[in-house]
Amino acid sequence: MLTTESELTDILQLINSENVGPVTFFKLAETYGSPAAALSEAAKIKKIRLCPRERAEREFQRARDAGITLIAYNDERYPPNLRLIEDRPPLLYVRGDPEILRNPVCVSIVGARNASINGRKTASRIAYDLSERGVCVVSGMARGIDAAAHKGAMYARKQQGETIAVLGCGADVVYPKENAEVYAQAAVQGCIISELPLGTAPQSNFFPRRNRIVAAMSLGTLVVEASLRSGSLITAGLARAMGRQIFAVPGTPAEPRAEGPNRLIKEGALLAENAADILEHLPQTPPAPTAKKAHAKQKALVFAANDANLAADKVCPGIKIVDYLNHDGVYVDEIIRLSGLQPSEVAMQLLELEMDGRIERQNGNKVALIK
Repeated sequence: MLTTESELTDILQLINSENVGPVTFFKLAETYGSPAAALSEAAKIKKIRLCPRERAEREFQRARDAGITLIAYNDERYPPNLRLIEDRPPLLYVRGDPEILRNPVCVSIVGARNASINGRKTASRIAYDLSERGVCVVSGMARGIDAAAHKGAMYARKQQGETIAVLGCGADVVYPKENAEVYAQAAVQGCIISELPLGTAPQSNFFPRRNRIVAAMSLGTLVVEASLRSGSLITAGLARAMGRQIFAVPGTPAEPRAEGPNRLIKEGALLAENAADILEHLPQTPPAPTAKKAHAKQKALVFAANDANLAADKVCPGIKIVDYLNHDGVYVDEIIRLSGLQPSEVAMQLLELEMDGRIERQNGNKVALIK
């Protein structure tokens, strides 16, 4: 289903509120039934400062004026593989053809910004061959390997190949400037996406967030040239935490840019010299998410501090429902009965305890303290 203007504005307002990141957004929406319902309840949580409605409305209008499509998490055009991760963006800004996001067969190609000529040629050639086979190549629009991968993919299929560029800035910001031509071509043949508000300038802390999207959208991630401290290895680590396949192009041990791929191969990544090596091992669908362990590793790699950790005793200081919990599990209805609190108050405290990592949900509407 397509999301209405009012629903998109609700999502914009909630996700742009202070101390609300993707995980918190979905906890609130799930607890209260919708972003609209969550907005009124979130106003009662001291640590959350709601984004003004007028600001959300202006952002929606700016996107419309710029020809940028807003794709919400419940939109049928939302990338199917990205939908599987817990901290998926509630909203994507899309410049270009959003229908391309439906393609479930995506491979991300990432690597060094200061790539060698051979590295760029290898990335471009593999991207071209993958695109010829109907695989959508995803990358981060950085200089070097990323740009080469985008170019190779778009040159395929009689120069009509598709690609998805994920930005660490607003979808209307061209960065780096030297990729202006790649940006313009990708906006026509593929699509450019970002979870960040329009006009957002690139910042170092935005790129790990971008990398998780690159990794999550893809069935596999290929690393072509990367140092051991490269952001490309962060992307590979995120992909591995999500259960996705990792590929790496090997290099000579004397070349520092080969250290990253060679290390990945030692750790179990599949050696890839061409597109055939990737296609041979590419799964048809991504594995089902193994929620807690995978997401815990993701948060350690990326931005654990981006979401609010809300303390339960700040909502109802007189009665703490944590006193009614145990490690075996207690029915929520029983907590309501024993505490004498309203269901909405119990729901809010449980939400905050869950976001604080202190409880877990169980089948049958039960909750338990995490051991």
